[in-house]
Amino acid sequence: MIKIDKLSKQFGPFVAVDNLSFTVQEGEVLGFLGPNGAGKSTTMKMITGFLSPTKGKVTVCDYDIAQDALAAKRLIGYLPEGAPCYGDMTCASFLNFIAEIRGFQKVERKQRIQQVVEQLELQQVYHKSIDTLSKGFKRRVGLAQAIIHDPKVLILDEPTDGLDPNQKYQVRDLIKNLSQDKIVIISTHILEEVSAVCTRAMIIAHGKLLADGTPDELAAKSPHHKAVTLRIEKGEGALEALSELSQVSEVKEIDGGRALLVIPKPNQQVYSAVSELVQQRAWTVDELFVQKGHLDEVFRQITVGSVAP
Repeated sequence: MIKIDKLSKQFGPFVAVDNLSFTVQEGEVLGFLGPNGAGKSTTMKMITGFLSPTKGKVTVCDYDIAQDALAAKRLIGYLPEGAPCYGDMTCASFLNFIAEIRGFQKVERKQRIQQVVEQLELQQVYHKSIDTLSKGFKRRVGLAQAIIHDPKVLILDEPTDGLDPNQKYQVRDLIKNLSQDKIVIISTHILEEVSAVCTRAMIIAHGKLLADGTPDELAAKSPHHKAVTLRIEKGEGALEALSELSQVSEVKEIDGGRALLVIPKPNQQVYSAVSELVQQRAWTVDELFVQKGHLDEVFRQITVGSVAP
């Protein structure tokens, strides 16, 4: 377990992280969300021991990161933002160097390197200088060094930044497989990544924790949660008729007027009423479905409304 207790970080008068407290259990994939400057990267650097907190405490698998730094860091794999590597090294020499300083001897070192190279499909760049690699391959080399020692805790800052859609899928699939017996914390601004990979999401802004729950729980806070989208081929007076339903808060034209979004009143369900009205009026309907809510709406709603201290 990772335990964060009243964690704060100040840079002069600027408060980057403000009294954060939370825990992360084995098997959880925590998505750490927030706008630029929210304090995500600073928090991750304190969890890994790269930065010392101004106040508070970080415990990684019962080791205090301040008091037992070496023991804690042995359990952590860390991919910093930008995936910094030694550019003059080849991918092979860099991974061999990382495996060596992680304490692997020759035979086991070779096995671990081979395993991560296959996992991240680095064969074609294995003997190339890191400086010559694309941004996507540099990111994959950075991820390889983070998992080479099979850590119990994986801290990933923007792990799919610079990857193409196929590479993103591969890395997300890898994270899912790795998370079965690990703690994984991902800092990202890509909201689809949270829905695709994370079992839990936290939103912070101005260094403060604003929301914490599963992606579905956060998406349910969207004003469009349980709204009904209705695409009608033939349905004269549909907007007015739908607006008169007692369960309906608002009806909006969307997709250039080719569809209607029926938004329910708080704690109301509208699907049954809409479906019944469609049948009564004999409208010709191409689509009729219930919205789950959108995480991006909730993100904007929570972070734009936050006030800097």
